[in-house]
Amino acid sequence: MITASCDALQAQLNPNYVAVITPYVLLESIEIAPSRQAFIPDIGVLRDDAPDTGGVAVAIAPAPLTLPVPLDIPTRYARIEIRSVLQQKLITSIELLSPANKRPGADGADAYDKQRQALFAAGVHLLELDLLRGGVRPRLARPLPPAAYVVYLSRSYRYPMVDVWPIALADPLPMLPVPLSYPDPDVALDLGNVLWQVYRNARYERLVDYRADPPLPELGPDERAWLDGQLRERGLR
Repeated sequence: MITASCDALQAQLNPNYVAVITPYVLLESIEIAPSRQAFIPDIGVLRDDAPDTGGVAVAIAPAPLTLPVPLDIPTRYARIEIRSVLQQKLITSIELLSPANKRPGADGADAYDKQRQALFAAGVHLLELDLLRGGVRPRLARPLPPAAYVVYLSRSYRYPMVDVWPIALADPLPMLPVPLSYPDPDVALDLGNVLWQVYRNARYERLVDYRADPPLPELGPDERAWLDGQLRERGLR
């Protein structure tokens, strides 16, 4: 998504600007499934060096549960930065939010909020694409309406006001404005077209099992009915 979005913007920028992809690494908390099934015996027998039990064999009940520990895996992400060519000044930052950005806690959503506050203070335009239904949304002064996805645009000269696009699951992804330095006009990011291009080029229709249950977090009844209807109409269920 980041690469396709950058390419789409690059073609529209006048010679005073350049769009660059800036990589960064976050620790992603990931649950790793075991590679093979583990068998737990019904009875454990103590070894000879166990504490003396008076010659009586002791049966040890197995643990009621065996659960994986989430592992913090370094994961590569990237953002788009639009910079001025002459001064290499950061004009606009475009963030595609990751699960790490939305994870509760000091190393997740709190750390991301400090990053966005620094951009606000630096007078940088910030476009945030939250296409994840789960996790903690970027913080605003007022509650958001229920929505599957949300896009936020903070123009530096309008801070602290933020333009917000709540997007229902059934809504098409919008055409978004990407601001530049005054007096240059916005360029457009066709988010729906970018997503379709990524889907088509990666051949996700061959990889995604649409007969499986929808991914978490669970959909509401209306969303499930809409999704089921869409998949059946296309012969995927």
